[in-house]
Order: sequence, then structure tokens, then C-alpha cells
Amino acid sequence: MSPNGQHDADVIIAGAGVAGATLALSLARAGLTPVLIDPLPFDAQLAPTFDGRAWAIAYAAYRQWKALGLAEALDPQAQRIEQILVTDDTTPGAAAGGPTPFFLRFDSEEIADRSEGEPLGYLLENRHVRAALAAAIQEAGIQVLAPARVAKAAFGPRAAEVTLDDGRILRAPLAVGAEGRGSVIRHAAGIGAIGWDYPQTGVVATVRLDRPHAGVAYEFFLPGGPFAILPLTDNRASLVWTESPARGAALKTARPQVFQAHLERRFGDFLGEIKVEGPVFTYPLSLQLAERFVAPRAALLGDAAHGVHPIAGQGLNLGLKGAAALAEVLVDAARLGEDIGSEVVLERYAAWRRFDTVTLSAGMDLFVRLFSNNNPLLRAVRGVGMAAVNRVGPARRFFMHEAGGAVGDLPRLLKGEAL
Repeated sequence: MSPNGQHDADVIIAGAGVAGATLALSLARAGLTPVLIDPLPFDAQLAPTFDGRAWAIAYAAYRQWKALGLAEALDPQAQRIEQILVTDDTTPGAAAGGPTPFFLRFDSEEIADRSEGEPLGYLLENRHVRAALAAAIQEAGIQVLAPARVAKAAFGPRAAEVTLDDGRILRAPLAVGAEGRGSVIRHAAGIGAIGWDYPQTGVVATVRLDRPHAGVAYEFFLPGGPFAILPLTDNRASLVWTESPARGAALKTARPQVFQAHLERRFGDFLGEIKVEGPVFTYPLSLQLAERFVAPRAALLGDAAHGVHPIAGQGLNLGLKGAAALAEVLVDAARLGEDIGSEVVLERYAAWRRFDTVTLSAGMDLFVRLFSNNNPLLRAVRGVGMAAVNRVGPARRFFMHEAGGAVGDLPRLLKGEAL
């Protein structure tokens, strides 16, 4: 399975981020020939200052990377999430008065019999994931055109034709848009998108803790939005919290002493003294969902298909599920001699991922609206709901399996199986 004389690759992937790179590696491992295009130099994405986020990776998504041979590189950098504590609170200090009666606690031991001892998930810093993927892509001999930008794309009856901003033209049976919410591939394919901005900014920082975090992830729902403390290796934590855009901008440019003071008021002292390490990052928050995931000779992946609020850490996991499903559909079709860019093949991918993606996106939006406010009635409703789920074991275990990405018709890679 390799390009013929009329094609430069089997699949052109616009966007060498985590989802696009994972797809490229999956296809290459199964014998297809992808080419990656990205506007940033590939090495620039590995710098600690490129992106300060850490990803909460579902255990099923982590199986995918293991199946692709990334375990040796990622295991030392992966922090197991053994417990998740979700608390509804109004106080500025995250643990000032201890958990309220309205809280949820998820424990990996409850599902150990069905998850083969895996944790609820893993915390991985973005730069470590990118470094592991970059090394694997280089080792696999995958062509990466970077820095290079897709200027336009056209989709004919037999091939997708992608024109780069330097005039180069690439042809392949299929072009995948994985270049984010402003996807050129999506626009060129005539696929619209719906969505809206939230009046919130995500503030991200890494801190070193005085006391052991024991692999516990905390999510505190405050009136202004969620505040998450996510455990990292080496007894550090990634902090993700929402502020108004104005406050987020002020925090990003604040003097270190001012930021530290604000952080201590928000964080509390239940994990001892905290010390910020590295820069502070801010990200605008919004929801965007493509009206379709495929068009003739085109498929969408990652944020080009769906961008959600980080309230439950499912954004990248959705992209990784999509990469696993698309890779399986394309590889199986190629082995049967089918045209991998045909509508009948691409519709299998769309049908596989459509319901799960739409329902999860809608659920995340509902969560944002339900939990990012201080309405007394809504507070009472969500508090009762959290307390009820916490007392019903089967419901609690279902949510853990759902968060772990192990519910539904899983692609082979998400089961840890090679294509």
C-alpha cells in the first residue's frame, strides 16, 4: 500500500498536532503512506514554552499509544490518576472548608476488575507527548512538511489536491483536516461549523507541591467556573481554572508575586506550600462542532471536527478516538482494495464517531452552563445530583468507564490491538 505514480501519498494530513500525528503513525504502522503538513517547525512544538497544558488521557486512549510503540517513551512521563474528587463549592480557597456534602469521588479500584488494573486515566504534559510522537514519526520515515501551510484544497472525483502557500501541490486519494478550528480543509470542502464563545478564559500553570498528591485529581466547581488540580510526575500539578477574559489577561501579565498571591487564595493550603514553575498560559474557551465530519475526498479530525470546553478533559480524547476510528476504517478499506477516499468508505468513519461526538459535545456545554454559575436553584439541583450519583455504585462506575473511553464500539487501537 503505497502511493502510485499519480499520488504523492495515500493520505495528506493537514496538522501535525497530537491527533494528526497519532493518525499518521497509525497509518504508517499498518503500511499506508501519510504525509504531514504543519505551519510550525516541528522542533518548535517540543519546547516547554510552546504549550503549557497537560492532557488527561483516558486509559483506552493510552492503550492506543502503547499499541503504536510509544510506551517506552511515555511511561516514565505518565502520572496515573488513581482518584478524582469533584466538589461543588463557593469559597475562593479550593479546600478551605473541606468537601461539601455535594461531591463525587471516583476511585480506580472500583473498576480494576474490568480495566485490567489500569487507572482512571493518565496525566501527560503536552511537550512529552509531542516529543514521543515526533521521534516515532521520524523513526517510521513519515514525511513531514514543516513549516508549511495549506493555502487551498480542491477535491476531484479521484483525488484531493492540496496547494501549499509556497506553491507546491500534493495529491492523494484523501486529505484530512486536523489543523484546528480554523481548518482550511474543512472550509475548502464546504463543511460549515456551529458554535459559540464562552465568556471565560482558561488559565494554565504548573506548580510544585509541598505534600504528596497521591495521584488524586481535584475538580472544584466555583461560581466563575471550574478549578482543576491535576497531578503530574515528580510531585507537581497542572492547574487549570477559568476566569473572565479580563482577569485571565491580567493574570498572564501579572508580576510573579501577584500571581502567587492570587493562586494561594484560590488553591488553599491542603497540599502545603505551592510554587509556580514555568510560564503562565491562557486560552480562550469556546465550543465548535463541524456540521459534517466528511465530504468527498476529505475527512475532519480533532479540533477541526469538534472543539469543546476543557471542563471534563475530553477534548483531546475525542480527537484520539477519532484518529483510531479513521485509521481502522482506512486501513481495512485499503486491504480490501477499496478507494480510501470514497464517500462510502468515509461515511463509515462519520457514522462511527458522529453520535458519540455530538452527545459528548452537548453534554460538555450543559456542564459548563450548569456549573459555571451561582444560581441557588441550579446549585441545589446539581448538588443533589452529585450526591445521588456518589451513592449509586453502578452509576459511579459507568461514569468512570465513560471517562476512561472504554464504553461503546471501540476501535482496535483503543483496545490495545494493532491494526
